[in-house]
Amino acid sequence: MPRKLFDPKSPEPFKLSRSKIEFFVECQRCFYLDRRLGIGRPSGPPFTLNSAVDALLKKEFDIHRHKNEPHSLMKKFGVDAIPFTHADLDKWRENFVGVQYLHPPTNFLITGAVDDVWVNPQKELIVVDYKATAKNGEITLDDEWKAGYKRQMEIYQWLLRANGFKVNKTGYFVYANGRKDLDVFDGKLEFDLNLLPYAGDDSWVEGLIFEIKKCLNSPKIPGSGEECEYCAYREQSAEAEF
Repeated sequence: MPRKLFDPKSPEPFKLSRSKIEFFVECQRCFYLDRRLGIGRPSGPPFTLNSAVDALLKKEFDIHRHKNEPHSLMKKFGVDAIPFTHADLDKWRENFVGVQYLHPPTNFLITGAVDDVWVNPQKELIVVDYKATAKNGEITLDDEWKAGYKRQMEIYQWLLRANGFKVNKTGYFVYANGRKDLDVFDGKLEFDLNLLPYAGDDSWVEGLIFEIKKCLNSPKIPGSGEECEYCAYREQSAEAEF
C-alpha cells in the first residue's frame, strides 16, 4: 500500500504520528525525504522480544483493569491509581491508530499509540509506557539517548489533553529488565520489573508541529541532523562514487 505523502495543495488532513515527530527531531532532511518525497530510510529489524513483553504486560494490567483494582507494581511503588477503563482504550493502544487529534492550525492529524493509561483518585490520567532491556546495574532515565523516551511520554500527554482529558504531569515507565544472573536459561527469560516516574512538560509540542508544517511546505530539502548516520553515509558514499 503506497504511503500518503504530504501535498501542500491538498485540503485533506495529513496524518502525523508520534514516531514521525521524533523522526523530525532526529533529522529534518531524512524526515522531508520520507514524508514529502517518499524516500524512506532503510528499515531495521523488528524488536520482537520487546513486542512480546509489551503484549504480556498489557494482558497482565488488563486483568486488574477488569477488576477495577491496582496492580501490585503500583502498590510496591506507592502509586495511588488503577488501570484506566475507557471505550476507546483498545484504539489508543493500536499501532497506526492510537490517540488522535486534528490540529486545526496545521491540518495535521496527530496520532500516538500509548502502551497504557492509569487514573488516580483525582480523575487525572497517567500515561504509562512499557520498556524492556537486559542490563546490569540500576536503570535510570539519565542516558542522553533516552531523551526520545521523554518526548514520547510528553506527546502522549499532549494528545490526551488535546482530547479534553485531565492529565497528571507525572507519567511512568514500566521497565522490564531481563535477568542475566541466573544459572540456567531453561527455555524462559525472567525479568525484574521497575517503575520509573517522569514529570513531563509538553509545552514544546505545538511549537514543533508548526515547525514541521513549515518544513513540509518548503520546496527546499532541509539540512541534515548533526548526528544523522544515514545522511553521513549518503554523503560519504556519494563522494566515493563521484
